[in-house]
Amino acid sequence: MKPLKTILTNKAKIRFQDCDPFNHLNNGSYINYFMNHREDTLIENYDIDIYKIAQKTGKSWVSSSNQIAYLKPALLMEEVIIESQLIHYTNSELKVEMRMFNKDKSQLKAIIWSAFVHYNLVSQKREPHSKEFMQLFKSILTPVNGLTFEERLSNLKSNTLLKST
Repeated sequence: MKPLKTILTNKAKIRFQDCDPFNHLNNGSYINYFMNHREDTLIENYDIDIYKIAQKTGKSWVSSSNQIAYLKPALLMEEVIIESQLIHYTNSELKVEMRMFNKDKSQLKAIIWSAFVHYNLVSQKREPHSKEFMQLFKSILTPVNGLTFEERLSNLKSNTLLKST
């Protein structure tokens, strides 16, 4: 059996309805692009469809927090690359880092840390992950060495992922 990918990647095109009057991706829309990326790549890479799981089991993940840094504008009709990785998990929480780059990955446009709580939609309470999910999380975990968001951002900047346009 082939090992699972730990960093998931796909492409997106910045659309008109998501942009501000300056043809920049609206700050609030970045989160939509990141969440759409994660949903699509979970299905594609791990066969995890959070909506089907919710319908079948009454359990899913809800967003509990986001920490985002906007570094360079994503522009109207620009093709971007989005990457994500699981950086931390507990018995009922996940933390994912997602990064948006230009099409050749020479410029980091934004980074977000999103936290999710596993939630029972019927009882309206936090729900522990199953053993199967815990095994999956263990196999795909790609931590960022205990760094805070600010330290991680500084680390990425010093590794020349931020280049001038």
